[in-house]
Amino acid sequence: MLKIISYKICPFVQRVTAMLEAKQMLYQIDYISLKDKPDWFLEISPNGQVPVLITKNGTALFESDAIVEYIDEIAPPLHPALSPEQKAIERAWSYQAAKNYLVQCSTMRSHDRATLEERAEKLEALFAKAEKQISGEGFFFGPQPGNVDMAWLPLLHRADIIQRHAGYDFVKNFPSVKAWQKRLLATGLAEKSVSEDFEELFVNFYLSDQTYLGSGKCCDSPKEDVCKTGACC
Repeated sequence: MLKIISYKICPFVQRVTAMLEAKQMLYQIDYISLKDKPDWFLEISPNGQVPVLITKNGTALFESDAIVEYIDEIAPPLHPALSPEQKAIERAWSYQAAKNYLVQCSTMRSHDRATLEERAEKLEALFAKAEKQISGEGFFFGPQPGNVDMAWLPLLHRADIIQRHAGYDFVKNFPSVKAWQKRLLATGLAEKSVSEDFEELFVNFYLSDQTYLGSGKCCDSPKEDVCKTGACC
């Protein structure tokens, strides 16, 4: 069985586990603390980062882009019969998402309004590009979720949690992206690709009193889970 070495709130790991869940592949997942990385992990991860995937042969693979491509080669594709050109376009849009994971992380950890707005502009530019590409129906490349959707899932999942808990909506100006986010979350892949305590850990870190989003000062909505109030959802 495949094994994933993970950190619970890492978006790069979620992209990998979302791909495994979408392909209905069995895997084991082990969590480590990035503040106290065990020696055995450092021996198998040349860059000291998660995720690491241990293959059935015991080979350790690192770098999430490489891991996702490996998974795509050992299991039937989510979108079969794509041409080389279409596969290249699919990879390009996946890279667009992955290279903005840390942008979103730093934006959510902003300590003041000015920093939040400055960093959020980068994400808005990304979502504006996606807004022009998606049709408003189905998923990024058709009626079924594919590789691009799995790459964007961490961004859209985290944006949804921030909106529900802090009232700040990263995608409010992009109706097609908003609708795509809703359809993607409705698949259940977001919950399946993270640990049971993911949302609690995520909120405690990104909506702590140390962040502007967690201070309750940034938005019209109060700092509470609006789903529980019946105000939305």
